[in-house]
Amino acid sequence: METLHTVTTQYGDVSGIRTEKGILTFKGIPYAAPPIGTNRFQPPKPPTPWTGIKKATEYGPTPPQITPKEGPFAGLLPNVVIPGDDYLNLNIWTLDTVEKKPVMVFIYGGAFTLGSGAVPGYDGSNFARDGVVLVTINYRIGIEGFLWFGDGVPNLGILDQIAALKWVRDNIANFGGDPENVTIFGESAGGMSVCTLLAIKEAQGLFRRAIAESGAGHSVISPLSARLIGTRLAEILGVAPTREAIGEVSLEKIFAAQGQLGSEIMAKPSVELWGEAAFNLMPFEPVIDGNLLTASPIECIANGASKEVDILIGTNSQEFRLFLVPDGILPKITDHALNIAAAAYGLSAEAIQTYRTNRSDSSPGDVLSAIITDWFYRIPALRVAEKHGNTHVYEFSWGSPACDHLLGACHGIELAFVFDNLTNPGFSNMLGNHPPQQLADAVHKAWVNFATNGKPGWDTYDTNNRVSMRFDVVSQITVDDRADERSVWDGIR
Repeated sequence: METLHTVTTQYGDVSGIRTEKGILTFKGIPYAAPPIGTNRFQPPKPPTPWTGIKKATEYGPTPPQITPKEGPFAGLLPNVVIPGDDYLNLNIWTLDTVEKKPVMVFIYGGAFTLGSGAVPGYDGSNFARDGVVLVTINYRIGIEGFLWFGDGVPNLGILDQIAALKWVRDNIANFGGDPENVTIFGESAGGMSVCTLLAIKEAQGLFRRAIAESGAGHSVISPLSARLIGTRLAEILGVAPTREAIGEVSLEKIFAAQGQLGSEIMAKPSVELWGEAAFNLMPFEPVIDGNLLTASPIECIANGASKEVDILIGTNSQEFRLFLVPDGILPKITDHALNIAAAAYGLSAEAIQTYRTNRSDSSPGDVLSAIITDWFYRIPALRVAEKHGNTHVYEFSWGSPACDHLLGACHGIELAFVFDNLTNPGFSNMLGNHPPQQLADAVHKAWVNFATNGKPGWDTYDTNNRVSMRFDVVSQITVDDRADERSVWDGIR
């Protein structure tokens, strides 16, 4: 039988649900004021304190966005959109026990334009079951979080994440968590956010460990790129290139313009038109503004940023197949297209041949997918491990049965295993009918162990001992796996 349980925060009391198993759940707790009106396009401000007891039994509003409801990608990765202004909120799962527990704060992905902490698949009950206080947060995305023309405050979405971490620091002890043992973790844009936070002085001391899944320290843009993207967005909307002018436009028109902008970048990925976004095809990302973010995260990490933080970082073996398989692009890729695209990433003919030789029975699309997976995900992750020092590396290799088993170990496939939520309906389209529970046991345990003591179960990675854990039905430790393919990126990525 479920009962209500009340906890005090610095802004007022909240009541959550206590299950028969002793798990406490609190949802929709505001960590900042609604980012609307005079607060729009401004750094997050503290929420207004309340009297009485605020009910925290249901998810609160999520960041404004449009989730595709049809098409080849709909349903593969779950998402939830809940309307409302008070969307800078967070959710907590914890065990009703007295000892201080390690805390994990999850930052969702979605190319900085989609996602929320209210996705049912991110339910933290199984982390709480295993002695972790699990927190999911919402932060501003799209133009609300990352549009910048060079004036005003940049990187609002990252500032939201920092504000949420400060709330955790100041309040999580009342929920049974240890504010001195906080691990941030995120997937895709969430992993990129994790590495961005590693590079930012204002975030230092807010977490002890960090896990980056399928996102690392290269994915940021320059102020020039931000202005190019923002100016084109304003042109599409027919307004002046300012946040204020764009803020007067309806959300429906803004979402349509964001979609058109993404399509234009995809159709003509020109550096002259889009800057760095021409390569990663993401118009909204953290901006190197020279103040909050002084250089790319990988540069900051190489120069010693967050050197005291333990890191776990990794990727999935076939990340980019998620973006080539569902809409049928993969089999249409020709040898000519493969050579042109790979050369654009800086690879020589000899390097391309290395990938071809290692996949002698594969199509040009398979080879190109492997190359882009390495450029976008694997190599940036390894660079963090090489530059940081105290870093553990993993690779997730179990393949999805979706799309006639063509998706493989694609982008996002590991999430259900990390949360040990294989039976959650939101993951079913990607996982199929019989995903291996023993793999979820292994991955989830590694994340819990790392958050607890910094030791996931295998050695750290360095250039003299390139050790990694490969997670699959039968998991195994590898040393410098696919070294020939890693080596072709030296001096390029």
